[in-house]
Amino acid sequence: MQLSFQTRKMALLLLTLALAWVLWSGYFTPLLLGLGLVSCLLTVYLAKRMGYFEPELFALRPGLAIFRFWLWLLVEIGRSSLAVARVVLDPKLPVSPQLLELDLSDQHPVDQVILGNSMTLTPGTLSVDLHNGKLLVHALTQHEARQVR
Repeated sequence: MQLSFQTRKMALLLLTLALAWVLWSGYFTPLLLGLGLVSCLLTVYLAKRMGYFEPELFALRPGLAIFRFWLWLLVEIGRSSLAVARVVLDPKLPVSPQLLELDLSDQHPVDQVILGNSMTLTPGTLSVDLHNGKLLVHALTQHEARQVR
């Protein structure tokens, strides 16, 4: 029996949520396991109602590229953390905030959101708005603004 794309993705999300619940809670009493299952099922139900499992929206493509991206992001977070610490600890406080608008209209909507969230995770930058393929980013310094560009 072949399961549909939507059913497979729903099952994968349910399994991931259930494993996270069990591993992070550390409690194995029937009541808490039951509440965890109910919350995971409710989450999958709400995600289905929001259209999360539509093939054109569920565009995460796992593979080696995602691991390279995570590694790059971790390096950028570390680098940016040090840069922001230098700015904050400098007695002159060399802050020069800027707003930048990036045109991401040629990117898939999911890729636009991932990029915006990645910028927000990186110290010194903050995604302010994403609308019609335009990402508005706040940068703490000119150096960070150049990095964003």
